[in-house]
Amino acid sequence: MPDRPAGPPDLLRWYDRHRRTMPWRALPGEAADPYRVWLSEIMLQQTTVAAVIPYYNRFIARFPDVHLLAAAPADAVMSAWAGLGYYARARNLHACAKAVSAGGGQFPGTIEGLLTLPGIGPYTARAVAAIAFGVPVVPMDGNVERIAARLFAITTPLPAAKPLLAAAADRLGDHQAARARAADFAQALFDLGATICTRAPACGICPLAGMCAARRAGNPADFPARAAKPVRPTRHGALFWLTDVQNRVLLRRRPPAGLLGGMTELPGTDWLPAQWSESAALAAAPMAAPWRRAGRVRHVFTHFELYLDLFTARVPTITAEGFLRDTMSLADEALPSVMRKGIALAQADAAGDAAGLGQRG
Repeated sequence: MPDRPAGPPDLLRWYDRHRRTMPWRALPGEAADPYRVWLSEIMLQQTTVAAVIPYYNRFIARFPDVHLLAAAPADAVMSAWAGLGYYARARNLHACAKAVSAGGGQFPGTIEGLLTLPGIGPYTARAVAAIAFGVPVVPMDGNVERIAARLFAITTPLPAAKPLLAAAADRLGDHQAARARAADFAQALFDLGATICTRAPACGICPLAGMCAARRAGNPADFPARAAKPVRPTRHGALFWLTDVQNRVLLRRRPPAGLLGGMTELPGTDWLPAQWSESAALAAAPMAAPWRRAGRVRHVFTHFELYLDLFTARVPTITAEGFLRDTMSLADEALPSVMRKGIALAQADAAGDAAGLGQRG
C-alpha cells in the first residue's frame, strides 16, 4: 500500500507524543518565557543541546531574569559563559539584556523588534518570535535545513541551497495547522531533525515519510548535498604558565574586541601560520625566567586549528604586566576552553614533577 499523504498535522501529533523535555522549553499548556527561550537560542548557536543543558542550568540559576543579567558585571557573565565558546555571543548577550532591561524587561514580540537588539540575527529573531510569541514563521537551523532538503529533494548543495531550503520550509509552515501552533511546529521540526531525520534517517518511523521526495527516490541520506569544505588552516603560538612562590599564576585580559574578546588568558605569543621556534617564543615571554617546554595544546576553532606550545617557569616574584590568581582558584575565571586546556596541561606537568621528586627522595 502506498504511503498516505503526510503533513504538518502528522508532525504535530507526533510531537505531542514524543516531544523532548528541556529546561528552557515550556510544558504543554504553559506560556513560554521569552527570556529563557532567548537565552537557550543564543547558547545553542554552534553548540549541541547535550552540551548546553548544564551551562544553561548554571546560568539560569545565577541570572534567573533579564534584569539580574543586565546588572551583572561583565566578568561574571563571561565567567558563567566560559567553556561554551564563540565568546562574542556572551558579550552580545549581556548587551542585549541591558537593552531589554532598560526598556522595561519585555522582549519585543515581533521579528522586526527582535532584530533591533544586540546579538539577535535573522535565525534567532525567527526562533524567539515563533517559540516565545507564536509568530507563524519557521526558524531555519541545520535540522530544519536537512528536513526541507529531503522532503522536497532539493539537490542544490549547501550553502548555496539555503534560500531554496528556507522557501521550502516556509511552504510547509504555511499550513493552517502549523500556523495555529507555530511554537509547537517550530520545536517539532527541531525534534524531528534531532531524533529521526538525522544524518542516518529513521524513515520507517518518521511522521512525514509519506510526503518525503528523498525517501521515495530511495536516497534520503544523500540530502542535503554539501559543497566540498576547504581545508582548515593551522595556526601556531606559545603559552606561558608563570607562577611565584605563593603559588599564584600570571594571567591577562584579552582585548574586548576580536576572537575570545574580554576573556582571561595565560600570557602568550601571537597566533601565526608558521610554527614558532623555541628561541623566538621565549623572546616573547612575559619576563625572563627558567622556562622549560611542558607540552603542546591543540584546539579547533571554526575556521582554523590551533597548536600552542606550553612553557612553564617558577620565580620568586612576578613583575610582568597582568594580574595574579591563586592556581587553585581558577574555576571562576572567565577562561575559554583553549586556556583551560593549557592550565590543565601545566598542572598535570607540575603534578608529575612533584611525584617524580617524591620517588627520587
